[in-house]
Order: sequence, then structure tokens, then C-alpha cells
Amino acid sequence: MFGYYFNLALRSFRRNKVLTALMVLAIALGIGASMTTLTVFHVLSGDPLPGRSQMLFHPQLDAQSMSGYVAGEEPQPQLTRYDAEALLRENKGDRQAMMTGGSVSITPQQQQLPPFLADARYTSADMFPMFAMPFLFGNAWNAGEDQAHARVTVISRSLNDKLFGGADSVGRTLRLDTADFTIVGVLDEWRPTPKFYDVFGQRGYGETEQVFLPFSTSRDLKMDRNGSMDCWGDNGGDPTSPTAPCAWIQYWVQLDSPDKVSAYRQYLANYSDQQRTAGRFERPTNVRLRDVTEWMDFHRLVPRDVAMQMWLAFGFLLVCLLNTIGLLLAKFLRRGSEIGVRRALGATRSAVFRQCMVEAGTIGVCGGVLGLGLALLGLWAVRQQPVDYADLARLDPAMLLLTFALSLVASLLAGALPAWRAMQIAPAMQLKSQ
Repeated sequence: MFGYYFNLALRSFRRNKVLTALMVLAIALGIGASMTTLTVFHVLSGDPLPGRSQMLFHPQLDAQSMSGYVAGEEPQPQLTRYDAEALLRENKGDRQAMMTGGSVSITPQQQQLPPFLADARYTSADMFPMFAMPFLFGNAWNAGEDQAHARVTVISRSLNDKLFGGADSVGRTLRLDTADFTIVGVLDEWRPTPKFYDVFGQRGYGETEQVFLPFSTSRDLKMDRNGSMDCWGDNGGDPTSPTAPCAWIQYWVQLDSPDKVSAYRQYLANYSDQQRTAGRFERPTNVRLRDVTEWMDFHRLVPRDVAMQMWLAFGFLLVCLLNTIGLLLAKFLRRGSEIGVRRALGATRSAVFRQCMVEAGTIGVCGGVLGLGLALLGLWAVRQQPVDYADLARLDPAMLLLTFALSLVASLLAGALPAWRAMQIAPAMQLKSQ
């Protein structure tokens, strides 16, 4: 029976080409705008580490002086080097890592490649297993190499392709700034979105770093660092020194159970009390412990304009649906005599309703195909914009299926009222008027 209704819909389209084209275009414009903005929102608000985000936490301590103190205000989002190294040393989590961003100069061994700068991350060994970072070759360094200030490095797949043609480079030497490092691992493709572990640089959507090396080694060699830094008091001329009153270290801890989360929060409070007793902390105990999702929500990593554009696009889709409802209503009621004859010949109201809904659904599928093209065009336009998330604006399989599902549901919703009105047509009145 569906095939018969579908055939009737195609005949109706051929009889009313202009009206059909207007309805398909209305659906397509609404779907194209909605899916463009929804795809961008989906990419920017996704879970960067599915299955692990609820186990990773970002601790905060209030180490500032009493100058400008406001009770209950948010503590610094980053830790001082002294506190980060103390927390790492005391090792109260299942895993923990301290880190900061930087840049290094790479001098390739190949003479045809000139030296160039690359983004780097100075971190401790647990970052790799804690963030489930996949390896193409080799593996990460260990805690012993952290303590030994070893000159070892992990590089990205893209950098390995550029320097070594994609070959296994583990064990080879790489010159970073003025020192030689041994490559111990090559990461496979890895780009968490948003880039939750460092929201102080490119708002969490930049490319993943190309070079990873021990934090301790980076400080020995005084490598360049980047990112925000909040200082108070006298830093002695070097804000990155272990005792400088400056917060600039990102710190993450893995806690595998709710009990461990509660225990670690209490540990932070106790640590804060101890530091205040020792004279380092001046303010009352004020700690925070947020998981990845809470951290992202707090920093509002999804740009407000993206969310606003999404809601505006869905508002535009609603306007398109209202226009489609009007066009379908006019079309179905104009076929009143045809429907009256069908009813007189024995067609039930439900049969008339199903016929109209199949026609509306067919319009939705056609609109979805055209809307998909418009969405791809819209995403291409987004990728041309000078924003750090532009290259992420791509339609994945889930969004592709959602495009057709949304267009079909939208067209069926638009067709429900016109179909209901059409099935109410009384055959006697229509036959009498002929």
C-alpha cells in the first residue's frame, strides 16, 4: 500500500511542480541552516574523552595573598609550581599530571628542511595513560625519567611524517632548541575536542601539540612557555621558579571512584590548611575539584555565538515548517473533489490520512537531500572563517543520519494538520457540489 501512496505522491508532484518545488525548498533551507549550526555545536560541545571524562578532575587551590580578597570567590584556575610539584610528589590520586604549554625550535636532520617552531607540552608521565593517548610507535616515558630530568620526547604523528616520512622514529635523536632529545614514542591521531586540558590558550579548540617532553627537563633548559600566568607578591625575577608566587600550571588527577573523589577533596582542604599554617597561604581554605564536563561548563567552552546561531537556525526551520503547513493545506484542500470521490468509493479516513502523510514525507526526503547539500555548503563556509574551531566543522555519520531524520520528522509534523483536515472532507458535500 505504501508503494501505491508513493506513486500517487509522485503524480501529484508532476501536476503541481511549482508548489512542490516551493515546499521542498522551504524544508531544505530550514534543514540546511539547522544542520550547519547543529553540527558546529555538536563538535564543540562533545565529550573529549568518552568513558573517561567522569574520572578526570582539575583541582584548584587559593594560594593568593589577602590583597583584594573577596570571600567565596573562585580561586585561581591554575596552580603554582610549588603546589603542583607537592601534589604530584604526594601522589594521592590514581594518576596525576602537571603540565603547561610552550614552543620549541626544531632543527631537522634533513638539510632540505629549515628549522621551525612547534607547539610543545611540558608534562609528567601520567598524562599519556590518564588521557588514553594512543601510540603509533613506542610509548611514553616513565616517572623515573621525570625525576631524572631525562631528555626524552614523544612526538605527534604529523611531526613524525614531516621529519621521518612516517617511519618508526623511536630511538632517533631530535634537536629541540639547543639540546638533543631521544624519541621514545610517536602518538597516533589524537585531538580531543574541546581541548579541555588547556583552555587558556586557543579556547580549547587548537591543534594538539606536536612535541611532548618532561616538565622537569623543560625547566632545566628554560624552554619558552605560553599561556596565562597570575602572579602576586615578589617572584624574584623568575615567575617560573619553584617558589615564585605565580599560578601557571595545569594539573589533572584521575580518581576512579566517588569515594576517592571525596577523599581527594578532603586532602586538598587539609593541604590548604597545612600551607596556611606554614605561612604560605593567607586566605581561608577555598578548594575546587571539577571533572572534565564540569570544567568545560564552567569555562563555557562552547562560544555563545554558536549556541545563539543554533537556536536562530531552528527558529528559521520553524518558520519554514509553518510555510510548508500552509502550502500543504492549500494543496490538499484543493483536491477536495478527488478525496471526496475516494471516500465515496470506500476509502477510509485513515487511508486518506496515510496517503497525505506519505506525500508529506516524500517532500521531506527530497528536502533532506537538498538540505544536506546546503548544510555541506554551510560547513564549508564555516571552515573559511578565521576561528580556531573552523577545521572541525565537518559532517560526521551521526549528523548525516540526523539530517534525513530531521527532515522527515519535520515534514511529517508539517503534514499532520493538512492531512487531518483532508481526511475530514465529507464525500457527500463534495459530490453534491460537482
